[in-house]
Amino acid sequence: MSSTPTSSGDGGSQPPAAGREGSLEAPTRHPIDWRNPAFYDEAALTQEMERVFDICHGCRRCFSLCNAFPTLFDAVDATDTGEVHSVDKKVFWQVVDHCYLCDMCFMTKCPYVPPHPWNVDFPHLMLRAKALRTRKEGISLRNRALSATEAVGRIAGIPVVVQIVNAVNRSSAGRAVLEKTLGVDRSAPIPEYHSRTARKRLRRLGETAAAQAVPTPETTGKVALFTTCYGNRNEPGINEDLVAVFEHNDIPVTLLAQEHCCGMPRLELGDLATVARLKEQNIPKVLGAIESGLDIVAPIPSCVLMFKQELRLMFPDDADVQRVAKRIFDPFEYLMHRHRAGLLRTDFKRPLGKVSYHVACHLRVQNIGLKTRDVLRLIPDTTVEPIERCSGHNGTYGVKKEFRAASMKIGRPVIQRVQSAAAEHYASDCPMAGHQIESGLEGDREPEHPLTLLRLAYGL
Repeated sequence: MSSTPTSSGDGGSQPPAAGREGSLEAPTRHPIDWRNPAFYDEAALTQEMERVFDICHGCRRCFSLCNAFPTLFDAVDATDTGEVHSVDKKVFWQVVDHCYLCDMCFMTKCPYVPPHPWNVDFPHLMLRAKALRTRKEGISLRNRALSATEAVGRIAGIPVVVQIVNAVNRSSAGRAVLEKTLGVDRSAPIPEYHSRTARKRLRRLGETAAAQAVPTPETTGKVALFTTCYGNRNEPGINEDLVAVFEHNDIPVTLLAQEHCCGMPRLELGDLATVARLKEQNIPKVLGAIESGLDIVAPIPSCVLMFKQELRLMFPDDADVQRVAKRIFDPFEYLMHRHRAGLLRTDFKRPLGKVSYHVACHLRVQNIGLKTRDVLRLIPDTTVEPIERCSGHNGTYGVKKEFRAASMKIGRPVIQRVQSAAAEHYASDCPMAGHQIESGLEGDREPEHPLTLLRLAYGL
């Protein structure tokens, strides 16, 4: 089989049907060779983009996932030849801008991912392009501000300052200024800040878990909590809910002695040097907790994915990174491990009724199954309807003025399903996705995190 698309007689570039070699095997993710100077060779990158885009154009299975693919396909269709090589290379960078590295094309749609000989990894190709641009042009003030989750949260969370920041962010005048200065669309949801962070609220947990723990084959039965930037400063209640649920299930919880941003906001910009710096700050602390007998849990799927996948692929030879990747868990993944061992309490006090549940993209690509749904279904008189589509939020993509309309178009099917379900509750593992859904719903209905719903069902 050829390793490149063949040209069809009608002038369109059509890849032949996928052969059996590699097509029925599980996708394989290659390490990210970001420290190799060839990774930043612009001519080689452009050539590879044209090769992959030609395959995507011939296939078009991913047309409905995000706006990257329609941008490419519309540009191809507008040429006289109907071929990728006729597309203005400026459009290639528009495609890059519309990719927010959700990985859904690689994990759920593309038939040509490794080990297929065509070796298509669209998200990592887009990451390479973002990394090249960051190396050439640096990072704009706007992107620095929007990706500095830890620094901005620390400043905005100062007592008194936090009240001013939240008041300004809620006002029409403040949103107009934010739109003009940072290009944050005035209709996009933006988080509140809290001076009483999750780490302050949970300080009682200390730095060691002294209680007895019952291990299972997959878990030690005691965990260290990585609160995350968002969970610590924007919605600390989610971490409080996690601790309440875990302690109710006799799982001792402690706080990591120290934590920093996982690096996902910088990865989405292609700022791999900063990702590496944050990795050097986080891994020793996380590994120390693991070596003391603790598992790691974090309430935000993107942060779990960063340690489970992205750092593992960026640093394939770093044994410490690989150890951490094996010991960090999504909270509901952890609870299902406990349930299979007969250790999850089912003394629920309150049914939830109907729950419309959005499955976050960065949870889906962890390949752990729908563990949140499975746990919530244990609650009597509770039905859970999962929605496995993108909400359109996607990091900072959905708040930027130039992408806001596209993000809402992407999320519209999810919003419509939540609206029509008329469920007692709607939730997403990603709280930011939940607020994206909220911004498109009719009426005044706030999302609830699945951990909040589980705590509610326990009556805690």
